[in-house]
Amino acid sequence: MSGRLHRGRLTLLVAAAVVAATFTPVAHAAGPLISQNRPVTASSSENVAFPATAAVDGDAGTRWSSAFSDPQWIQIDLGSSAKVDQVTLAWESASAKAYTLSISADGTSWQELRRTTTGPGGTETLAVSGTGRYVRLDLTQRATQYGYSLWEFQVFGTSGGTGGGETLLSYGKSGSASTYQDDANCGGCTPAKAFDRDPATRWATSPTNGWVDPGWITVDLGARATISKVVLQWDPAYATAYRLEVSDDNANWRQIYSTTTGRGFKETLTVSGTGRYVRMYGTARSNGYGYSLWEFQVYGTGGAPTTPPPLPPNPSFPGRLVWSDEFNLPAGTAPDASKWTPETGPGVNNELQYYTNNNNARHDGNGNLVIQARREVTPGSACPVDPVSGSGTCQYTSGRLNTYGKFNFTYGRVEARIKVSSTQGLWPAFWMLGADFFDQRRPWPYTGEIDIMEHVGKEPNKVYSTLHAPAYNGAGGYGSPLDLGQPASSAFRTFAVEWDSSHMTFSVDGNRFFTVDRNVLETTRGPWVFDHPFFIIINNAVGGDWPGPPGAGTQLPQDMVLDYVRVYQ
Repeated sequence: MSGRLHRGRLTLLVAAAVVAATFTPVAHAAGPLISQNRPVTASSSENVAFPATAAVDGDAGTRWSSAFSDPQWIQIDLGSSAKVDQVTLAWESASAKAYTLSISADGTSWQELRRTTTGPGGTETLAVSGTGRYVRLDLTQRATQYGYSLWEFQVFGTSGGTGGGETLLSYGKSGSASTYQDDANCGGCTPAKAFDRDPATRWATSPTNGWVDPGWITVDLGARATISKVVLQWDPAYATAYRLEVSDDNANWRQIYSTTTGRGFKETLTVSGTGRYVRMYGTARSNGYGYSLWEFQVYGTGGAPTTPPPLPPNPSFPGRLVWSDEFNLPAGTAPDASKWTPETGPGVNNELQYYTNNNNARHDGNGNLVIQARREVTPGSACPVDPVSGSGTCQYTSGRLNTYGKFNFTYGRVEARIKVSSTQGLWPAFWMLGADFFDQRRPWPYTGEIDIMEHVGKEPNKVYSTLHAPAYNGAGGYGSPLDLGQPASSAFRTFAVEWDSSHMTFSVDGNRFFTVDRNVLETTRGPWVFDHPFFIIINNAVGGDWPGPPGAGTQLPQDMVLDYVRVYQ
């Protein structure tokens, strides 16, 4: 037994007893516990047994433990603004001597609540005072040679503690603009698209007469309001110089904010003003195009707000199994039709295979589903020209399955145990696509795409996890490779994502190698478009823009073998 495991197991029973004894009401009147089972992210985890979620699960016998280095951090998303009056830190023996506790409204600008260089360990009950949505612990000096470890990180207070109940006032409201775009590049990009809380739609100025300065957009809040915050989620056509203004009559304007150093992406601005109308008035563009906003959100009190549809509830991790396919049907049986629909016909992305109606997808009788890519002509079909044969008739067949209409879902832990195919020109994938692709016929990438696993045969040791959205897609997707140090096809591996309203964490065999923080994504790349139902896709593609076509060294047939697919919420 290693020293690391020995340390964790010896302390478990004693420390759990201490924690259980100390989780009692404290003397001063704190608000209720508001952090339990909320989304939580951390700089690292020692391993899969000690996830960040264990620090907010209310279980005194589970814990988060970090990597064995400085600095580290752990952050809780309370879901909405709250007035925080107490924080309890229940440390395992691997505690912090030096740390800073902070709170933030937007995850970017932080107010310090407590700082110490003499942390005592044990259970610390801290009386604090602050208002915000995010609570963060920055850890800078360890008490032991190990990492940092918390049985519980508890935040107490009152939800909605923004003094007057700060509300989204602009949702669904009417607006006007200097111009707007409506063509093949941006159809119906009217002012209303900036107020619909849909991060995949946008307002843009017209390319015929609107790519000039100034350019502006105005929202009518319906009644006079006190405005405390404005959020601008910019398209790459953003303003480097602009003013925010308010008006009572949509004619006479008062400035409440101005800048000449606008940086684009997501800007969360604290402001103060009153009026019925709010205007963004741009005076200098970032490039040769016009002005464009995915979202223009106004917060405050008063007005005539329309309540937007609620977001789905966040899951807890690892969660409860809500859907699975264990692939335990007899040998030769097609995929379970109650769970999977085969997609048939030629592929996309210049792929060379013809997807068949389950001719290439069969159970093997040993608890697996096999999707086989093989060299097989489909008469009467049309594919990009195959460089091996020189033919434009599809020279390969394979399988692609999806769960659309049979299992669509929002948030959770999604995992599959897969032995990938791998040879030049192969492209196996386990991924998800927004259900609005079929529900609303919304085109890609506006639906959003979550690639849990992609592998291309020309890079035998690597797998990739990537997000695609209107502002980051294709070769510009937001993702990360993982070098396995050995061929990806050498063994079964478990590919997973944990997904909620504030983050996604991708892992292979429990190794969490890529985390997407919503706030970081929105402030550096573009809108998060993942708060709606998705469905699962598994496919074994041949050729395509990324892997390139098969060549002389390509070995076919190739099997993508799935042991199971599971979803937890």
